[in-house]
Amino acid sequence: MAYYEKCIETVVEQLDKFNPEKDSPEQFLETVSTSLQTLSTQTQAFILEVLSGCLQYQRLLTIVVDAFYVRDGRLCLWADYSLFEVICYLATFQLDELGFQLFCNIIKSQPLDKMCKFLRFFFNPLNLCSWIKDEWSLVYEIAYVKENWIDPLMRWQPKVQELISQLERMLANHPSLPKTKAKVTEPKEFNLSAPRPRGIPVPERVPILAKPRPVPRSTYQLPKEQQLLEITKRYNRRKAEELLLRANMEEMRCAVPRSRGEPLVQDSKKQPRLQFGPRILKTPKLTFYKPNDNVPVKLNTAAILREGALYQRQVEKELQRVDQLVDGAGDFSEFLEWQKRMQAKDREEQLAAGECRRLQGKLSHEEAILARQHLMQENKQKANQKKEETAELMQQYAERRLQEERSMKELVEQVLETQKNVKVAQTKLLKVRQQIVQEVIEESRELLQRSTEAAKEEQRQRCELISQLRALEMQPTRKGKLVDLTQIPGYGLEGEMSIVELRERLALLKESQRREEEEKRDQIIQGKRAKSQELQNTVEQISLCRAAMGRSAALRWEEKKALSVGPGAPCQDERVLELQRRIEEKAAERHKQAALLHVSAPRAARPKPRAQLEAQHWLELERSRERRLRALQQEGSACGPARRLEAA
Repeated sequence: MAYYEKCIETVVEQLDKFNPEKDSPEQFLETVSTSLQTLSTQTQAFILEVLSGCLQYQRLLTIVVDAFYVRDGRLCLWADYSLFEVICYLATFQLDELGFQLFCNIIKSQPLDKMCKFLRFFFNPLNLCSWIKDEWSLVYEIAYVKENWIDPLMRWQPKVQELISQLERMLANHPSLPKTKAKVTEPKEFNLSAPRPRGIPVPERVPILAKPRPVPRSTYQLPKEQQLLEITKRYNRRKAEELLLRANMEEMRCAVPRSRGEPLVQDSKKQPRLQFGPRILKTPKLTFYKPNDNVPVKLNTAAILREGALYQRQVEKELQRVDQLVDGAGDFSEFLEWQKRMQAKDREEQLAAGECRRLQGKLSHEEAILARQHLMQENKQKANQKKEETAELMQQYAERRLQEERSMKELVEQVLETQKNVKVAQTKLLKVRQQIVQEVIEESRELLQRSTEAAKEEQRQRCELISQLRALEMQPTRKGKLVDLTQIPGYGLEGEMSIVELRERLALLKESQRREEEEKRDQIIQGKRAKSQELQNTVEQISLCRAAMGRSAALRWEEKKALSVGPGAPCQDERVLELQRRIEEKAAERHKQAALLHVSAPRAARPKPRAQLEAQHWLELERSRERRLRALQQEGSACGPARRLEAA
């Protein structure tokens, strides 16, 4: 046994050293043969033959060993990989030459539990005739693999099965002995010297602060002058807005655009558009509101100046247009009318396209309901098939569990019988170990006494040395040095002065720097005040222009609304009619399919939520169309002033 164990161990060790990426098999075998010169000729020939065979058929052996680690050998160590390769090679290629008895001796010389697992996996008929044969056929021809390797292994399979059962009996008769608990080491504290107590520091006095003056009330109140200025600004602003509104209402005839063929209108027949101007909302300083939102928008300095320049350019363009009209220039009223007609036509096409998209969505919704009904029917059939399959599997599982329970009961009875014999051997072993432990304890006591005496002597010497060091530390020493701050050092340098003089000069320098900083701060504050005054004036001008533009936009909106009420709804498109017809057909088909499916009573009793959801969905689509139409109309009204400026 020891001879075979040593041979296999040598082969495994050499296989672990082999690196297929760096070493070639021929050179590796030569180096191994030189290193085995000390062994006998028979042993050397056996080791080299097995090693060369493992290197030659390494691809076939790797397939089997990798599969073993994945399936049955998950708990085995990867260090035994080469050992399993050697056993696989001997069983596949050398079993006929070695003979079964010699093969059994080699197997018994190795760890029994590992060999039992691997042989049971490798000589399983299902594994040999299925995937092992297929994988080896990818490397060699199928007929060669079957005749030379698979058939011999199947012939040896009954005898190998007897060997496996014999190994299992050997494992059952020699169980591993339980490990006895060793004595736990108990730690001991160090015998350290106590530290010297620290001195308590003298508490510092808390300084008493002077009572501060209360904050004056005028800090949280606006001055009266600023309130009066705001009142006068509001009054002047309202007055200017009224004047601007009156100027817009009583504008000259030459400022009103007209077509070429239209006759002039007399001043007596001309009527003002509005008798009373609308009330204008107050706008706070540096804050504006969006037209469709109540959230204030704070503008920075650049935005205010940019918008002021924009309105100034618009006023200049309007004045140029008035001058051109006075000189007799024409207008673009015919072009604007044509543009309005084309925009209305585009709007009708957009509405028709939106209606088509809505009907297409409804049609896809109906098709989805039909597909869902078909899917439900298929799922029911699949569920019934699954239930039948699970019932059969559960029955098979119950039978298998009964068989496993019977086998487990038999195994438990066998284990109980073996444990009775083990207890007698354990008692004898415990008595021997107790005697050994008693002897070791006595020896350790003697060593401990010696070590304690040596430690006491060393501790006494340390205490003497520490007392001497503390006596040296307690001797008084003079600390500190007297310094006169008014005395000049006297090094002979230019500009030499005492510390007191240096402090006075630094104080004077800091005072002059503080005065300069205050002057600069006053200049900066004055510049900021002037700039803020300019910004306030610009903001007032911007608010006036915005109010005037808002009023003109409101008038145009009223006119457009009056014009849009007159004509009736446009005729429906052919695409819309075709989609409505298809939706009706799909709905009728869905109702027929629901009647054929025989839907259960509780689901059929509550169709209201789905109907309500569909109604809500189409209502939201209608509202979105209305909002889109409103937005298009607002864009058209907002583009009016821009077109007039371009025409001018």
